[in-house]
Amino acid sequence: MKEKIQTFEELTKYTNYSFIEKLNSDPNEKNNSDNKFPREVFSGHYVSVKPTALKEPIYISHSKIFFEELGFDETLIKSENFTKMFSGDISNLPEQIRDAGWATGYALSIYGTEYYAQCPFQTGNGYGDGRAISVLEAVLNGKRWEFQLKGAGRTPYCRGADGRAVLRSSVREFLAQEHMYKLRIPTSRSLTLFTSKKEQVSRPWFRDNSYSKDSELMIEEDVAITTRVAPSFIRVGQLELFGRRARKNEHPDALKELEILVLHLIDREYSEIINQELSLKEKVLLLAKNYQDRLTSLVANWIRVGYCQGNFNSDNCAAGGFTLDYGPFGFIDMFDPNYQPWTGGGMHFSFFNQPQAAQKNFKSFCSALKPLLKSTPDSLKQLESIENDFVNIMQSKIEKMWASKLGLDKFDFEIFNELINLLMENPIDYTIFFRELSNIPEDINGISKSFYDNSFEKENIKSAWNKWLKNWKDKLDEDLKTVSINMKQTNPKYTLREWHLVTAYQNAENGNYDLIQELQEIMTNPYEEQTKEIEEKYYRKKPTDFFGIAGISHVSCSS
Repeated sequence: MKEKIQTFEELTKYTNYSFIEKLNSDPNEKNNSDNKFPREVFSGHYVSVKPTALKEPIYISHSKIFFEELGFDETLIKSENFTKMFSGDISNLPEQIRDAGWATGYALSIYGTEYYAQCPFQTGNGYGDGRAISVLEAVLNGKRWEFQLKGAGRTPYCRGADGRAVLRSSVREFLAQEHMYKLRIPTSRSLTLFTSKKEQVSRPWFRDNSYSKDSELMIEEDVAITTRVAPSFIRVGQLELFGRRARKNEHPDALKELEILVLHLIDREYSEIINQELSLKEKVLLLAKNYQDRLTSLVANWIRVGYCQGNFNSDNCAAGGFTLDYGPFGFIDMFDPNYQPWTGGGMHFSFFNQPQAAQKNFKSFCSALKPLLKSTPDSLKQLESIENDFVNIMQSKIEKMWASKLGLDKFDFEIFNELINLLMENPIDYTIFFRELSNIPEDINGISKSFYDNSFEKENIKSAWNKWLKNWKDKLDEDLKTVSINMKQTNPKYTLREWHLVTAYQNAENGNYDLIQELQEIMTNPYEEQTKEIEEKYYRKKPTDFFGIAGISHVSCSS
């Protein structure tokens, strides 16, 4: 693509709907009117469904960075058809655009345990994209992208809910995806954010200044649609659904449908590293190996920047190995290995337990692949060997990450262990500490900005930290200037903290989107030194009054 796409009509030339053209649709979809009510879907990879458009959509923002990457001209955001499509109205568009989107089903495993109870039918045949509808696939600048509307109304998988997303959670996801991208961590991307004042929905939430862990009241919130974009939206849970059906032989085509989906995943996400000429078993084993590599790197990077995926079930785990589904996520403030932003998440999805959660999801991933290798016992053994190697590879990636954060050539367990103990003994901001450490401080005064109290002035604490700092510096390369530069490209200065987001979406509810635009600019330059005004506003510790406050220190499952 040499020239930028300036009109919606030009965009339509790049459409290529591989998912719905190569995979199977639900054979019962034509017998179920508009497919916007909960029902069991027994087979097929997707259900055709039209999104529910926002009434009188209001534009809030779009990602200029992603527009540039896709080859979109800024004038495209002003196109009437562009606004229609990405606010949920795909009727009466040029003929190259399909007049229906698609939603997919998936299974649920929580920390490696298969569940069926969350499905209203207790069978697993009603769980999936309840409010996410894909509306476009296009090949742009040599890359395939799938465009998915989140909050676009009901699908057969909505389990009785309204299919909408509210402005609050949409602002969070819209900002977080582009921030994560600029943190150099694989992620789904943000294209646009629209809202409407003509429709509100009820959601459980907390009273003002409440410390409750449970929602206390129902509130009315404006609806919104954010468009997220990725090479594909195939999840581990999606593979699991078809793996379970094949394992139980639930219908005559169950094994074939699993094979089709796995090969499509390879085509969409791994085609550059898995040769199409290989046999099925060879492809499956390479898929497992490469997904393991991506997933372990991803989780190590989450910990590097202080990110916690509060609800890391298999259905929230992208089979392409990137961050997906920014529901109850959070960036850590005060260091706590057990940090968990979601009230329903528990210890199994806490900050330092994410490697273990990833291992459980990888186990579910491998389990889904096993029916394809049932006829070749040697291949099954190889898959099990790959599965069992996850712990070692994850540990290696984690150690490499910590070495990088500390500016060391290789991981030093003694330095690391002493540091973690010190961090746990003192109330310290995770992001600010590592950024200040990147300046290679002479003594504890150089990291005092990261302390939440004045404990750094106490002689015993001062002595312990100064001793650690000396031992750490003795391990560094002699070229401290280069070490500092590299550390600052590993340890971000700015992360998207919940107390920033709260003000942004509260302002947005009143029609003021300035803070969203401001956060977009700041959080897409997370490693850079910015103005003194920005530093004073955003490079600071969480106000003590916010600790423990519901909706700031912890959230319910965002809707």
